[in-house]
Amino acid sequence: MRHLLVMGVCGTGKSTVAKALSERLGAAFVEADAFHSTEAVARMASGLPLTDEHRWGWLDRIAEAAAAQPGGAVTACSALKQVYRTRLRATLRDMGIIFLHGSKTLLTERMAARSDHFMPISLLESQFADLEAPSGPGVLAIDVALPRDVVVGQACDFANAFSGTE
Repeated sequence: MRHLLVMGVCGTGKSTVAKALSERLGAAFVEADAFHSTEAVARMASGLPLTDEHRWGWLDRIAEAAAAQPGGAVTACSALKQVYRTRLRATLRDMGIIFLHGSKTLLTERMAARSDHFMPISLLESQFADLEAPSGPGVLAIDVALPRDVVVGQACDFANAFSGTE
């Protein structure tokens, strides 16, 4: 399997979809949130967005963790800007992208319903401001207003086609 990135703004279900996809594919799952520094988590929890400088080492740690997985990995990471995806690709050269997107209203509702995450709703606006939607070959965009099983099914179909296992 090749590397797959499941990306999007907060509240799109990146972790849920990436974990389900990794289970279906029998691939390793890499959760980008696990690689944030304590300082970065505290900054976000206090309502302050991260800057590019805060993200460089984090992106490198994520890429190294995914690259260490034999046969590739499914990584859940916001990777909002093209430059972040380019940084990941410096290590993960052959990486497909599953771009999860949804309306601000839907994502605000989802974020309000969760109580176990450090990311406050107030940062959703800054995430949309930073978002540079990916496009082109090797990219699949999925609207998360669809039922979760449909989203995961579309992601799995893309992963199989991207990896050449169809």
